This record gives sequence, C-alpha cells and structure tokens, in this order.
Amino acid sequence: MRVIAGKYRGRKLENFEGMDIRPTSDRVKESLFNILGHKLMGCSFLDLFGGTGSIGIEAVSRGAEKVVFVDTGVKSIKVLRSNLESLKITERVEIYNTDYENALSKMGSANSLFDFIFIDPPYNKQIAQNALGIISDLGILHSEGIIVVEHDVLDSMPDRVGILVKDREKKYGSTMLSMYIYEDNK
Repeated sequence: MRVIAGKYRGRKLENFEGMDIRPTSDRVKESLFNILGHKLMGCSFLDLFGGTGSIGIEAVSRGAEKVVFVDTGVKSIKVLRSNLESLKITERVEIYNTDYENALSKMGSANSLFDFIFIDPPYNKQIAQNALGIISDLGILHSEGIIVVEHDVLDSMPDRVGILVKDREKKYGSTMLSMYIYEDNK
C-alpha cells in the first residue's frame, strides 16, 4: 500500500496479513479521490472502519484539515498509529478504537460535522446500511457533504436511508462505491 497523491505521495504504508482486513485497492482509492477532487482541501473527513488508515491518510495527504479514524481492531489501530508516526502526522487526526455505533454516538453528542464520510465495513453484513441510518439520525454530515460506501457489488445498497439518498454508484471489478447526499441536494 502507498499514498497515491499529495504531500505524502509515493510513501509506503504498513499493512498486515490476515483476514481481519481488506485494504481498498489503489485503483478504487485513486478513483474515489478523483471523484472527491479539490473539495478535500480544508475538509473534515471521517474514515469509518479505517483499518490501517490508507483512505484517511490519503485525505490528509490531499489537504484535508481534519481526519477521524474509527476501527475496533487492535492490530489495525496499532498499524494505523505506526503509519501516522512514520509520516509525522500528529495533528489534525483523531483515533477512536471502538465500534462504529459508539464512535458515531460520541461524535453526535459532540456535534461533530464532516464534509466527507467514507464507510468500508465488512462486506455482506448490512453494517453499512445501519451506519447510514445512524449518520442520518445524528446529522453529522455537513449540509453539502458526501458519504461514500465501499461494498461488494453483490451487496446492494438502498436508494434511500432516512434523509440520505443515493446520488450515484461506480463499479470497479467486484467492488462498488455508492455515494449518498442529503435529499435536499439531489
């Protein structure tokens, strides 16, 4: 794994072997950030199910002002911290080593707002749909914000969850990116 563009372009990221993690491929990551484009500058970014931090670190590299990482895996958080330390990223990041429901609840209580939320949970378990429902209820997405869900192409995502509506989808082999926005922005 590596950082594709921005301040840390070309820097390698630590990873670990095993079934506990499924890193986003460079092809999908590059396409995701091409979609988000220049809007990343100065944004707040939530990397839900962040794993070793590849997506959130890419957001920092491309100019995100603040990135919050959430993951339950002890090994993932250890590698994430190592990646942040090796790149000397010590400011503008927060790490929650807890489940997504608890983390989202804390962010809702703190009135956190994000411009972008990336959701990459274990596939085929309806977790993404549940996370979208919580985000819709808590209102932690900025009014012009975008949520991107990475999922298996066989795991269909609903057209609507609460006040969030699916804006578009992009397919990359067996991986799909589904993008959600507030209904009023459609």
